[in-house]
Amino acid sequence: MHNSFKNLILAACSIAVFASCGTKTPGSSEQEQVSLTKYVDPYIGTGFHGHVFLGANVPFGAVQLGPANITQGWDWCSGYHYSDSTLIGFSHTHLSGTGIGDLGDIVFMPVTGEYKIALGSPEKPEDGYLAKYKHADETVKPGYYAVNIDRYKVKAELTATERVGYHRYSFQPNADAHVLINLERGIGWDKPVEGHLEQVNDSVLIGYRMSEGWAKDQRIYFAAVFSQPLKGLTFYSDNQEVIKNTTEKLNADLDFGSLADGQILAKVAISPVSTDNAIENLQAEAPEWNFDEAVKTADAKWNAELAKVNAKSSTPDVLTKFYTALYHTMIAPSVFQDVNGDYRGADGKTYNDKSFTNYTTFSLWDTYRANHPLSTIIHPDRVNDFVNTMLHIYEQQGELPVWHLVGNETYCMVGYPAIPVVVDAYLKGFNGFDADKAYEAVKGTAMGDGRGLDLLKKYGYMPANSDVETVAKGLEYAIADGSIALMSEKMGMSDDAEYFKSRGENYKNYYDPSVGHMRGRVSDTEWRTPFDPFRATHRADDFCEGNSWQYTWLAPQDVPGLVETMGGKDKFLAKLDEFFVAEGDMGDHASNDITGLIGQYAHGNEPSHHIAYLYALEGQPDKTAKLVRKIMSEFYTTKPDGLIGNEDVGQMSAWYVLSAMGFYQVNPAGGQFVFGSPDLDEAVINLPEGKTFTIKALNNSPENIYIKSKTLNGEPYTKAFIDYQDIMAGGELVLEMGSAN
Repeated sequence: MHNSFKNLILAACSIAVFASCGTKTPGSSEQEQVSLTKYVDPYIGTGFHGHVFLGANVPFGAVQLGPANITQGWDWCSGYHYSDSTLIGFSHTHLSGTGIGDLGDIVFMPVTGEYKIALGSPEKPEDGYLAKYKHADETVKPGYYAVNIDRYKVKAELTATERVGYHRYSFQPNADAHVLINLERGIGWDKPVEGHLEQVNDSVLIGYRMSEGWAKDQRIYFAAVFSQPLKGLTFYSDNQEVIKNTTEKLNADLDFGSLADGQILAKVAISPVSTDNAIENLQAEAPEWNFDEAVKTADAKWNAELAKVNAKSSTPDVLTKFYTALYHTMIAPSVFQDVNGDYRGADGKTYNDKSFTNYTTFSLWDTYRANHPLSTIIHPDRVNDFVNTMLHIYEQQGELPVWHLVGNETYCMVGYPAIPVVVDAYLKGFNGFDADKAYEAVKGTAMGDGRGLDLLKKYGYMPANSDVETVAKGLEYAIADGSIALMSEKMGMSDDAEYFKSRGENYKNYYDPSVGHMRGRVSDTEWRTPFDPFRATHRADDFCEGNSWQYTWLAPQDVPGLVETMGGKDKFLAKLDEFFVAEGDMGDHASNDITGLIGQYAHGNEPSHHIAYLYALEGQPDKTAKLVRKIMSEFYTTKPDGLIGNEDVGQMSAWYVLSAMGFYQVNPAGGQFVFGSPDLDEAVINLPEGKTFTIKALNNSPENIYIKSKTLNGEPYTKAFIDYQDIMAGGELVLEMGSAN
């Protein structure tokens, strides 16, 4: 027998010792007094179109263990929606805030009494095992989830480590206890290809699930150890009992018999590589059976990350919004590597490299704008690993990632959004990766021919009749190209710097001065007609999840050039004023992502996120302040529908975190954080080497929203932005707030 099996069996046999620990409610009054997790409300964003994950996990963990509703729809991309009341079990992987559903792997469900192996339906739960719940039956907090399942009189509790999901099921005493394992079910696009479940002994199971969907070739391996011996195991496929333990649609019924104390604990470790690695992950991260201690550890991990910013506000809701947003920024990227250093590469091969931590779930079209710049401030220890992951992906697939998910390139969204992330890290002085390799990767990606780059290099734009979303693609390429120019210049490559600076100005080729908007162009002399700046046809016109009004401002890499292109400062500002009040019909086929409107500004989708800060760069900071405060007040609330659009793997929340502290990085590469209007009264950012950077907003209130004056380390400060280096050096920024500009 493999040594890992022996060790796992010994761990399972030691249950009598460790399970004797009590079943105390997670957290104590003493802990609550110092805890920042008490400010986090995981329900925020589970309603409306927020699509956030709800369940138990630790920061950046591979495991996101949470409840799964039976409903499959756009607002259930995370597997859970606040409007729902159906439960089919607890999945070990989830996405948070995406506009496409996937994952939802390895579903566990405790049952007893009368049930069927089928799911059932909300109308007829008795046709399967589906249960109903009420939110009053749930307990949710960072690192812990619990629900009372009334149909089976079971309390289910969940917690997690980075790679292990913990379950504690409390049945009625002497109940006939069963646990169902569903390897068929996934979320959204996910479809099963093959499931396998194998009993190693009376308390240990191993298996895998292979599926296809958004991630075309998804593989997850697992090992599960139970605190009680298994009395029976029955396999099912298509709701029929089968002998085979490997099939496309595999489900299993685990019979634990009558339990005097009614309690079953389970530890489920996952791996992207093998069941042996899953066992090793379990031994490394969950060697004991103390569930309550695991809850405390998860809470401590969240507190350690949240404490990177010590926030103060006279308004309790502001602290709830801030720390919940900060929490949301740390659900992903997710660890995609075993404790022994193994991970599955973008080419499907297994690699072993302990020199860095490999990650996945890179929603880069969203997160390059705010979540990655935020990480350079509060997670400098992880930035090098993020970049190294991207460089390894480049080596394995020939280009930097676009939207990477469990080792798969989904090519979702437009542009090559990893480039600004890599460049931003380089420009900010991160040196835990090979700079030459990084430059090779950004340049090599930009010089490819796929996804319209051949046409871009030929014409300086993508002709509108060559593809859909050509304006959006061209503008996003220009943002990345502008960042490459900065990296080229810093590395002393003057020819490259000149070339990519020119490409970074390609946004000008989409601007039609006759209409004052970005517009699809067919040729050097012909624009696409008809043209309506309000219209937005999802996946079928020149823009991506937006309209011309919203994309006209998408040149954050060259705001002075955009101002000049639009006719100078006065015309630029007049057009910006019009943007925030303009109303028009977007049409019946506009994307659901276009939400949170102020005029044509759409805070619910990422291309708009920098626009309010353009006023400050052009000498009208009062307008930035007024808009930023309006957005923070109206589009971020403490209710389940408190996010105005998809969370998008932390981007929506990262915008709030940065803005609440008082600034936002408009150009995604370079590190100039433009001032807005802080929601917090004070924020102390805890930096490496014991340094702190304190932001104080004196006389801050809902009325005093304007920055009247600024001092940095006691000296007057007049710039419209603060540099990254000044933040990371530590010190104190004092903002004197007032009610009138």
